[in-house]
Amino acid sequence: MTSKDDLYQRYMAADRARREHTVTCTPETVCETGARLNETFSRLQDAYLARQRTKQR
Repeated sequence: MTSKDDLYQRYMAADRARREHTVTCTPETVCETGARLNETFSRLQDAYLARQRTKQR
């Protein structure tokens, strides 16, 4: 597995964790764990999309 594949896998794992957490943490009551999961997802999504944009150039 290359590092690029690793980024995608981490991005998807963060998305799964964030979505699974929303079962117990609603948007109106975001807990500390939910905030951390959202931040991790956001960071990985930004990195992945930036890499995709670079590939298109």
